[in-house]
Amino acid sequence: MSIYQLKPAFQNLLRPLVRTLFAAGCTANAVTIATCVLSIALGLLLCLYSEQRALFLLLPLVFVVRMALNAVDGMLAREFDQKSDLGAFLNELTDVVSDAALYLPFAFLPHFDWLTVSAVIFLSALSEMTGTVAVMVGAARRYDGPMGKSDRAFVFGALGLAIELGLQPAAWQKAIFPAIAVLLCATIVNRVRKALARHA
Repeated sequence: MSIYQLKPAFQNLLRPLVRTLFAAGCTANAVTIATCVLSIALGLLLCLYSEQRALFLLLPLVFVVRMALNAVDGMLAREFDQKSDLGAFLNELTDVVSDAALYLPFAFLPHFDWLTVSAVIFLSALSEMTGTVAVMVGAARRYDGPMGKSDRAFVFGALGLAIELGLQPAAWQKAIFPAIAVLLCATIVNRVRKALARHA
């Protein structure tokens, strides 16, 4: 089970906005790039001012906005004939860059360490690469969980909220990134297994 499975209902809510953006001349690729720029800007802000814990409240907000914009660019591409080879590259590459930008600030906080944060960034990129490689073996692009992009958005958004609320250091803060890493490993295995099963 993954939050990604809620995507159709989310898209239905966004459809009026998508129509408005299309009428205004907005393109799918422009939305994709804007989403990445927003993520990088927030990531840099949090890295530079990590001691300002109130800024971490922006994380859940930006993750929700990012999820909405990711759905919007896909709908613009599919429903308004804006699919392109460039768009396919932008869609995959900017997601990985955005993830890294939004996860990195946690390495600047006490009770989290560079090693586990780096491992999560690496495994997140690897899980998305696994999903795209599925296409190369004749399967569909895989979005399986248990720690897909939408699931990570929920987890990191909740972490940002917890930090802003000033929750006291506890065992969960030491365990959360290793736990995410383990779930990402499970996600990679799951995507490979399901891609091979579909291909067979």
